[in-house]
Parts: sequence; C-alpha cells; structure tokens
Amino acid sequence: MTPLAAAVAVAFAILGVVAERVASVWPTDEASRRGLGPRTILLAFGAGLAGGAVAWRSTLPLWGTLVYLAFLAVLVLLAATDLEQRRLPHLLLDPLIVGSLLFVPFNPAIDPRDAMIGAVAGVAILGLLALVVRGGLALGDLYLVGPLGLLLGFPAIIGALFLAALLVAATSLGLLAAKRVGMRSYVPFGPFLVAGTVLTLLRDPDILGRVAAGAAALFVR
Repeated sequence: MTPLAAAVAVAFAILGVVAERVASVWPTDEASRRGLGPRTILLAFGAGLAGGAVAWRSTLPLWGTLVYLAFLAVLVLLAATDLEQRRLPHLLLDPLIVGSLLFVPFNPAIDPRDAMIGAVAGVAILGLLALVVRGGLALGDLYLVGPLGLLLGFPAIIGALFLAALLVAATSLGLLAAKRVGMRSYVPFGPFLVAGTVLTLLRDPDILGRVAAGAAALFVR
C-alpha cells in the first residue's frame, strides 16, 4: 500500500467514526443518541477500507483521485445517516448532485455522454424497481443514484446497481435468519448503493484509470 493510500485509509476510518457519531445526534428531532457500538466499528472499518482501496487503485492524476475521494467522503456521510435515520438528507445530497454535474466536463475517465446516460439509466432503472418493490425504496435513493451515474458512467452504473441489489438481498436474508428484522421491515438501500459504487470503482478497468494487467486481474476476477 502506498503512503497516500495508507493516509487516506486512516483519514476515512476517522471519517467513518465521525459520520456515525454525527448521525446519532443530529438533527436533534431524528437523532437516537445511541452510544458507541458495533455500527461505529463497522463504519470506521468500511470507510477506511473503501477510501484506502480507491486511493491505491486510482491511476488518475492526483487531482482526479482527490475529487473522487471527496465524493466518496460525502457518500460515507450519507451511508451513516441512512443507516441511523433511514433518510438521505438534501443537505448532503444537493451538494453531491451539483458537484457531480460540475465534474462531468472535467472528469478524466468518463466521457460526458456516458456520464449523462449513466445518470438517466440509473434513475430509470431504480425508478422502475421502486414501482415493483412498493415501500422498498425511498425517494432519496433516486436522488442518490443520479450523481452515482454521473460518476460511474454507462454501463458501469448498471453493474453498481446489480451489486447493490445482491448485497441488500443477502443482508436482508441474513437479518431475517437472525430474526433481527421481519418480512415487512425496511432495510435502507443507500448504504448498499454506496457499497456497489465502491466495488464498481475498484473492479472497472477504466473509471479510476488503467492499471497493469496483473493488478487489474485482482479486481476483475
């Protein structure tokens, strides 16, 4: 692991803790004021692993890598809030949407046309899924998938949605088996969209720049 990737991993692990703590106390009308626990550790570990892996995987110019890491930092905050409060606040979503739109013409890895198609395709697919799975998706998920489509482009956004669906299905089955949720319980989809996005960034050979054939094989397999 490079020094940059190691530093990013530590910074994102700290961000994971901060995000989880903030989500538990703010805004006051939604906060549970829950203490430190397994979720804190899970978010710290997941955020650190994601940030470090993206920094290590990227062969983009440093500024491009930093931009993607900045977007990832917002996604960590959104994932923590959705896990805690079952909502994706516009205070975070709106800057993400505006920022990803402004980044489209400057993104060194994604063609602007592919970025726009990715956003439209992501919203369309998730919108159709929301019609089929009544109550399984929130409006915030549709707001979130738009900027993810801009950052991943087409067809990568399709793979990210597929991975997110697999992860949420596996997690839901595990929680059902453990009797932690019921058949009608709501499982937030936002964190799984974030996870699917990170996995796609790591697996796709182009989004974060080309890598050597041997390194690429680690992600593509």
